[in-house]
Amino acid sequence: MQVIAVFGPTGIGKTAVAIALAERLRQRGEDPVAVSADSMQLYQGLPILTGAADALEQAQLEHRLLGFVPVHETYSAGAFARRAHEEIDGLIAQNRRPIVVGGTGLYLRAALADLDLRPPVDPALRARIAARDLAELHAELPPELNIRPTDTQRIVRAHELLATGELPHATSSQLWTEHTRHPTLLAALVMDRQRLYERIEARVDAMVAAGAAAEVRAVEHTASATARRAVGFEELLSGDVEAMKTNTRRYAKRQLTWLRKLPGAHRVDLTDRTPEDVAAELVAMI
Repeated sequence: MQVIAVFGPTGIGKTAVAIALAERLRQRGEDPVAVSADSMQLYQGLPILTGAADALEQAQLEHRLLGFVPVHETYSAGAFARRAHEEIDGLIAQNRRPIVVGGTGLYLRAALADLDLRPPVDPALRARIAARDLAELHAELPPELNIRPTDTQRIVRAHELLATGELPHATSSQLWTEHTRHPTLLAALVMDRQRLYERIEARVDAMVAAGAAAEVRAVEHTASATARRAVGFEELLSGDVEAMKTNTRRYAKRQLTWLRKLPGAHRVDLTDRTPEDVAAELVAMI
């Protein structure tokens, strides 16, 4: 069975497309399930901040891998890959269509491909990488890794993995074809940039109104270092909603830049289109 993967920047409406797609698939007699591939929605206690599917949306489409990691724990793409593979393989064995939904490219790749994210480190390789300019190294990393430009350890480690081929470059011509674990239709959602930014502004306001700041304060003293990387976490702790909007727009811009390099992806423009219209286009591709 073909897996359907829906990828796009934050705020573009991936969940709405997945729900409309599921409805179309049910009309064909299928039983679809969404599998989240988001590095922050997997944490418990932050559903509003991370934009996870709410109770109504989950009633319309079953979602897996949301809120299953305690917020005080650190979590890796390698651990996520193992869990995502179990979910996807199990759904296919039950003849249920997996719809993988996410905005974190690294986690999307981890869900769809066989990746060993922790190879042994070659000291000579590490030395060569560490000798390079830190700003240059940071600029070369895939934006969805969300590594701070001053985080030397993580920047060097990411380059080690990239150099050994364990984290394929987004330009890998085989990543979404022969190298996926199951046949996969990858839909890359895009939108007019200004429209997307307007959606992000409204989304952040809605998050704040729904209690995102209270969520953050409730886990301020227990959240792990990885959980605290969620866009808006630190900004809401300091009460700076405008900074949250700015950083969310910047993150979406990086996601779109990375998305344009995806090989084998079907780009779908959501500008002035309904989720139902997009869902019909995706079903026609199956």
